[in-house]
Amino acid sequence: MKKIVPMLMMGVLMVGTAWAADNRVDGLRPDAPELAAPGASAIGVRTIQLLHKDQVDILKVEADKPLPKYDRPLTVEVWYPSDGAKRGGQYKNVFIRDGKTQVTLYGQAVRDAAPAKAETPYPLVIISHGYPGNRFLLSHLAENLASKGYVVASIDHTDSMYHDKAAFGSTLVNRPLDQKFVLDEMDRLGKDPGSFLNGLVNANDTGLIGYSMGAYGSVITAGGGVTQAATELAWGAPAGTLKRMMAGSPEHEALMDDRFKAIVSIAPWGMTYGFWDAAGLAGVKVPMFFIAGSVDDVSGYEKGTKAIFENAVNTDRYLLTFENANHNAAAPIPAPVESWKPVDNLDFVPFEHYADAVWDTLRMNNITQHFVTAYFAVHLKGDDSMQSYLDIIPVANEGVFAVEKDGTPKAEHSYWKGFPKRTAKGLKLEHMTKAN
Repeated sequence: MKKIVPMLMMGVLMVGTAWAADNRVDGLRPDAPELAAPGASAIGVRTIQLLHKDQVDILKVEADKPLPKYDRPLTVEVWYPSDGAKRGGQYKNVFIRDGKTQVTLYGQAVRDAAPAKAETPYPLVIISHGYPGNRFLLSHLAENLASKGYVVASIDHTDSMYHDKAAFGSTLVNRPLDQKFVLDEMDRLGKDPGSFLNGLVNANDTGLIGYSMGAYGSVITAGGGVTQAATELAWGAPAGTLKRMMAGSPEHEALMDDRFKAIVSIAPWGMTYGFWDAAGLAGVKVPMFFIAGSVDDVSGYEKGTKAIFENAVNTDRYLLTFENANHNAAAPIPAPVESWKPVDNLDFVPFEHYADAVWDTLRMNNITQHFVTAYFAVHLKGDDSMQSYLDIIPVANEGVFAVEKDGTPKAEHSYWKGFPKRTAKGLKLEHMTKAN
């Protein structure tokens, strides 16, 4: 035993060391589709603090009393193209799903690196996490897009993070408000001579990526006003505070902002709970790219994300489906290794918050990076050459891979563009155009 114990201890230490190196957000599988690869630019990252003044404090609302107000704090992580040659850095003290454990993540961005000297400002992308979550949950997309010439702002939604998860009503009310406020602030900072973002941000061409409750907010931001029934739920937003998001209300109309040019909505929550109907979803006017797992048991698929996709009849939209994937399809970073261990304060292993039972997370991340790259290039940069990556047959399994020895496609070739041979499997991409 005396010899075995030290060997076991060494094994534990080796695993621990591997854990420290494995929490990467910038992984790229050898079989990743073409556009998943990072762009040419080095990346900088900074953290900024914003204050949304005079907001309703949902946590302190009481029936038949005036609505309490407060200045709502929001922490935002900002990624941007950098002039620096250095690549690679750390995100320290990041909470994971248990709300207690803090870990280090590793990626390509360099903290406080000097911004690139842009000839023209970069399009803006705003990221909105799930409930609960944090600003690093979709950091694989943030880094990837920043390397391709975007400024990316990912929000820590107060009352909705791993370490400060509070009443659900706050998330229901504040998601679209936070998204619009961060757009306003990034626009302001891009014009502020005293800000590092001065001259970097083109907020007139803004994309939004929302996941789960962030995607719920994205549907409202796109124009999908909620039903009256949704504003009256006993477990929902208190004292009618969600009525400002109701379809047809002046307050909801005032939230609409034509600076949002394209939205990626991953597993939007709410449809299966009656938050929208056909009339409310007819208000969606911003082009949308939906992503979902076909067995999503949180947001629903046929009666959830797919129903939103089908009923948003007044905009051009796509639906990318991961067959047999659940709610965690596409969005979360690979599960930090510290999340693999059971914890006392959850009845599940935190790993389950990030992972899928069927699909490899990194594989889904890479596929998402590929399609988001093409979609935002078309809508935010006006690069029509990227449209060919979206103009593909709907069912990937039906694609025929047929090329000449020199790689030239044969007449019968119908394989998804950008996907290596044998890799476009288990996926669907549906497209519906705006109703006439």
